[in-house]
Amino acid sequence: MYNTGKVIVGIIVFIIFFTIPFWLNLGKVKALPKPELPKDETKCVEDTDYMRAYHMQLLHEWRTRKIRKMQVYYMNHEGKLYIMSLQRTCMKCHTSKEKFCDRCHQVVVTHPDCWRCHIAPEEVKK
Repeated sequence: MYNTGKVIVGIIVFIIFFTIPFWLNLGKVKALPKPELPKDETKCVEDTDYMRAYHMQLLHEWRTRKIRKMQVYYMNHEGKLYIMSLQRTCMKCHTSKEKFCDRCHQVVVTHPDCWRCHIAPEEVKK
């Protein structure tokens, strides 16, 4: 084994480069911001845990069903009907895009394209 030293040095360099992001971010983890929830006790389309995990899939499904299949209503797991509309259903309770949507989307660095077509409620008021 004439190249043992080179192999060991190579492995050490690889481990250092592989773990640099972990070391640089050590202690810098921040908690996700809490979005501003509606003041009244209205019930959301689905339960809170489901909406936190799958809201984008739900909105994508709504878009597909409404535009391609011409369906207007969504029935949740409890059997209640809702109109499939970001503005008329979701934004009726979640009235501020900045205080509700943007707080989490900025932290996780996502840029949803919802607002290319939809108008945020606070913009309508201006």
